[in-house]
Amino acid sequence: AALWYRTDQGQGTGRWRAVDAATGEEADAFDHDKLAAALGQAGDRRVDPARLSMDRLAVADDQRTMQFTAFDRRWTYTFDSGELVEGGRDEQAQPDRRGSDRRRRDESERDESRQTPGRQWAAEIVDYNVVVRRLSSDGRPADDTRITLTTDGTEDDAYTGRFYWSPDSAKLVVLKRKAGDDRHVTIVDSTPDDQLQPKTDTYFYLKPGDRVPIDRPMLFDLATQQMIAVPTDLAPNPFNISGVRWSADSSAFTYEYNQRGHQVYRVIEVDAKTGASRAIISEEPQTFFTYSRKKFLHDLDETNELIWMSERDGWNHLYLIDREAGNVKRQITQGQWVVREVDRVDDAKRTVWFWAGGIHSGQDPYYRHYCKVDIDTGAVTALTASDGDHTDLSISPDGKTFVTTWSRVDHPPVHELRDAQSGALIKELARADASVLVDAGWIAPERFVAKGRDGETDIYGIIIRPTNFDAGKKYPVIEQIYAGPHGAHVPKSFRGMHSNMRLAELGFILVQIDGMGTSERSKAFHDVAWKNIKDAGFPDRIAWMKAAAKDRPWMDITRVGIYGGSAGGQNAMRAVLDHADFYKAAAADCGCHDNRMDKIWWNEQWMGWPVDQSYLDSSNSEDAHKLGGKLLLTVGELDRNVDPASTMQVVDALIKANKEFELMVFPGGGHGAGESPYGQRLRSDFFIRHLMGVQPRWE
Repeated sequence: AALWYRTDQGQGTGRWRAVDAATGEEADAFDHDKLAAALGQAGDRRVDPARLSMDRLAVADDQRTMQFTAFDRRWTYTFDSGELVEGGRDEQAQPDRRGSDRRRRDESERDESRQTPGRQWAAEIVDYNVVVRRLSSDGRPADDTRITLTTDGTEDDAYTGRFYWSPDSAKLVVLKRKAGDDRHVTIVDSTPDDQLQPKTDTYFYLKPGDRVPIDRPMLFDLATQQMIAVPTDLAPNPFNISGVRWSADSSAFTYEYNQRGHQVYRVIEVDAKTGASRAIISEEPQTFFTYSRKKFLHDLDETNELIWMSERDGWNHLYLIDREAGNVKRQITQGQWVVREVDRVDDAKRTVWFWAGGIHSGQDPYYRHYCKVDIDTGAVTALTASDGDHTDLSISPDGKTFVTTWSRVDHPPVHELRDAQSGALIKELARADASVLVDAGWIAPERFVAKGRDGETDIYGIIIRPTNFDAGKKYPVIEQIYAGPHGAHVPKSFRGMHSNMRLAELGFILVQIDGMGTSERSKAFHDVAWKNIKDAGFPDRIAWMKAAAKDRPWMDITRVGIYGGSAGGQNAMRAVLDHADFYKAAAADCGCHDNRMDKIWWNEQWMGWPVDQSYLDSSNSEDAHKLGGKLLLTVGELDRNVDPASTMQVVDALIKANKEFELMVFPGGGHGAGESPYGQRLRSDFFIRHLMGVQPRWE
């Protein structure tokens, strides 16, 4: 098999190269001069061989011709003869095999077909109730008879249009939903584009503590046209019900139950004849189950097994579940590293392909590596090894090789061709050259690791210097913070431009750090955020900066600022409430300053349910009287992500506490309004005044 790729040689030039995927032998994919001449002659134009622009390129299986699009026309080119003719079959690119299995269950969840697999019945919702009709063999209604299966549906407790038919068409599961609270947020557009007078906009927005809609699976027997009762003792208080899926033999179905507060998550199996229910899988952590990021379930139907992702041993790993017994047959992956994401499962070969973090000792544990594991033996093969963050995976159609790209913040991208079975490097295809950037004065971010609050855990971050950096000077330090527990946030891959480099160019040292409470490490590392959003990893961040400054006298940590938006806005303000002895100035944009004011799913996942004292303890509004540093608040009046009233409640509390602060409300601005050009200028000047002691001049 051959791999084609195009090298970018700068200034819009490049060459198409062909690589033998087995041997790594490489050459020009075709005669560029000959093809350019043919294109030029066909279009009566000059075509630069170094700037061949071709889209939707497909090479024939016999490697003799290729089809491509250029100049808005489709062409067929024969390599040996150099013949170019207009037209040719529009070959489709090979399907991208990444994540095909990962999406399987979600697609099943969205399959709300109104017709059964055998097209025997069709279902619909009429006046909140379930109605079915028989179908003839051609898929059309057999007659005008409609069978009403339910009569108890109401507006507040309605059957939904989510139908799940058994493979034999004999049973039907429908979700019935009891309405929750109807909370809406109203925002004011003070400066609409189409009129002088302000407008209001109101939208649905549940917040922590609100009543959520309650779904229950309802099971029907089409032969008797009766409901089979499904008990709710294993699912008494759902935040949501999802993942309804029938067994292949129609004997049972399963669904996923996420309990309010996210401390119980179950996969529940229901007997199709009796409705009897049992928990095949039950996760009951002392803190949170990260359902939004660390959940994976795959059915191995042929062997009546499940593959399940769990942090039950303290690290995110894969487990093989015996579906019939409802217990763990074996832990598939294990060790002090994490499964970041499952890419696909090969049921026949009983192999899982996945991304891992921390699997290579001595490397940054946040670097992603592509791996595979044998389900039966637990033998893990790391298919990538280079010291960097791996992205952009492309697997060959025959599954024997793959191309991946790795880089670091201080290392340009490298593109590798590797063997998909052993991970052996077949060929390094290309290595990006950053010399032009470096010659222009660009300085790569510096990676730095230091111990956290416990004196043992490694904390990772980066240091960014201005291009006119002088080691003999002292620079104020500004931290860009985002401590949202849903992920890890320090850049790991190469970029020519990081957003905070703009601020560094004004004469600051910029840092980014992932402290405890963020994700992608151990469960204990993550759990620091539990009912404790205000922590934001600050003890780790402060220890990290102090350690960095010991060997970098140009980092003046007597002048430290901090900024962030959204969850980072809450974090930034918290810095000058609880740690004003270290942080002297904070700029907080569109912050979710009180977790009771923000969206329900994000905040309850980390702060739990019901709403308790921990919410007040993490509230910037409640603690506004503790302000000990300089503070700039920015917010967009049309923020639909975080209720802008959250910022205004902080403002109210600061005024009542007689605290000095700065505020900018952006008319017509949405979430992230502080990142607008004007907002960035305000923030820059704010830090120049309070960390440099200089008054900027506006022109």
